[in-house]
Amino acid sequence: MGAVFYICILKNIIPIFQFLKGKGSEIFTFAFCNLLSVVFSMLSLVMLIPFLNLLFGKEALVMRNPGLHFTRQGLGNYYKYLMSDIVIQHQDNKIWVVIFICVSVLVFIILKNLFLYISRFTLHPLRNGIVRKLRAEMFEKIMNLPIGFFTNERKGDVMARMTNDIGAVEESIVSVMDLLFSAPITIIFYLAILITLSPKLCIFLFIFLPLAGWIIGRISKNLKSQSTNNSIRVGNLLSILDETLGGLRIIKGFSAEKIQQLKFTHENNYLNKLNNQIAMRRELASPLSETMGIAVMCVVLWFGSTLVFGSGEINGDTLIAFVLVFTQLIDPLKKFSQIFYNISKGNASLERINQILLATNTVVEKKNALPLPSFTKHIELRDVSFSYGEHAILHHINLNIEYGKTIALVGASGSGKSTLADLIPRFHDATGGKVLIDGIDIKEYKIKDVRALMGIVSQEAILFNDTIANNIALAKSNATAQQIEEAARIANAHDYISKKENQYNNNIGDRGNKLSGGEKQRLTIARAILKNPPILILDEATSSLDTTSEKIVQDAINTLMKNRTCIIIAHRLSTIQNADQIIVMDKGRIAEQGTHQQLLALNGLYKNLVSLQQLA
Repeated sequence: MGAVFYICILKNIIPIFQFLKGKGSEIFTFAFCNLLSVVFSMLSLVMLIPFLNLLFGKEALVMRNPGLHFTRQGLGNYYKYLMSDIVIQHQDNKIWVVIFICVSVLVFIILKNLFLYISRFTLHPLRNGIVRKLRAEMFEKIMNLPIGFFTNERKGDVMARMTNDIGAVEESIVSVMDLLFSAPITIIFYLAILITLSPKLCIFLFIFLPLAGWIIGRISKNLKSQSTNNSIRVGNLLSILDETLGGLRIIKGFSAEKIQQLKFTHENNYLNKLNNQIAMRRELASPLSETMGIAVMCVVLWFGSTLVFGSGEINGDTLIAFVLVFTQLIDPLKKFSQIFYNISKGNASLERINQILLATNTVVEKKNALPLPSFTKHIELRDVSFSYGEHAILHHINLNIEYGKTIALVGASGSGKSTLADLIPRFHDATGGKVLIDGIDIKEYKIKDVRALMGIVSQEAILFNDTIANNIALAKSNATAQQIEEAARIANAHDYISKKENQYNNNIGDRGNKLSGGEKQRLTIARAILKNPPILILDEATSSLDTTSEKIVQDAINTLMKNRTCIIIAHRLSTIQNADQIIVMDKGRIAEQGTHQQLLALNGLYKNLVSLQQLA
């Protein structure tokens, strides 16, 4: 579409162009093969008309060799001399001349498509490699970001960025390659031929084509914002689907199918409306560009005819050749509308992807972080505070956890118990104060070493769609079958596992949905036992179980807790009466601390909690 069109989309190209850095050889191969494809396409057209004119006697044969001169007229005369020689040699059987020209055109077309295929063959591994790398970087970033980052992120929206948005970036990479190294080669090459045929006729092209580009740019103006909105809505739709699949039992139990259906229908209908709006703009650009191209061709044909029949500056053959070459420009010009749409959509998706890739990771390991091979003394929280943004969760916590002791955190929901426990394995970093292990700030240690010292058993049994053995061996992938079985025996899980059809090779389904609550929890305990960590964090590990399962699981937990430093988050106060120290949390502060008997003697918040549970 000319310089005006390029200026309009340059700001959208730059973000996508970053993915092509270091891909010089692939880009050169792509561009060079595209150039050869255009050359052979042009030869199949340009050679045809003068050859037929010589064959049918509309133009005099060239009998003398004019010599090869690299000018427009010189190349034309030399070509006519070669063609004349062929015509003369087959004067008695001109059908062979026709066969020769047909074969020549066919060979040129085959070469054109061969090089076009090579260029595309080069392009696809390039774009697939970029997309693979982008997915890997995004997944790695998700793994490295602190848990707090995803507090305000919907899972479906993150999934949409990994799928829908990366797919849009993939399309935009192809479009950038076409825009920079394919379409311009075609257009410039054909424009050069058109200029050599008739500079005056080309004036119309340079007037009307940029105008056409500007009009198409206006039509596509809002595509980026609409594409961003589209990606957000896809994320919402995936979130509803994920929530529905995860909560299907509750939805059916509360007869809430219609509510979920209405939520899904609302998002689905809005997405349908938005897609139709985007499609209307996108599809309008292509026929409009073709119509404008044909209109320009008609103007060129009219003006060219005046040059043929009026001033006689060009002949009819030149005009026909000019129009024929110009028709080859219409298709790449049409492509610009689709290219612009893909680049706009890809740029919008890239912004959403970068919200994750460029997100600040607040939990960062120092360059020269210290190893932490063991834990021998104590964990200390020294004047620790923590906030989510402007929302303060913990206030000036001072706590010392001696090696081998059991500490229980109790208090009402929202008092900061889980947040405090999450600071120890560095799921979050304190926004004030320090967390120390053996007297050294945990920020000085390698994150992997810190977490290697800890085993976590949470209220919700987090399991994966894999075998029982692989779920137990999550933290110790090289564990033997004997070690896995021993961990399961200690966790009181071996009996039910041995009754499964494939025993330890039995797949437990999505999130372990083939197992009961007690069975799932015993697997998480077996996982912690196999890891054999010196520090154990138990987050209400039995609160969601029935009485029978709770007893079995509690026995396994008691075995697991032996000879370890334990941090227990508890709502059922009867399970932590023997803890070495009980910490009572209230509104992000330590309200009381001591043993069970000491806290009862205080006649304060803890006793009130105990009384309420006994009354219940």
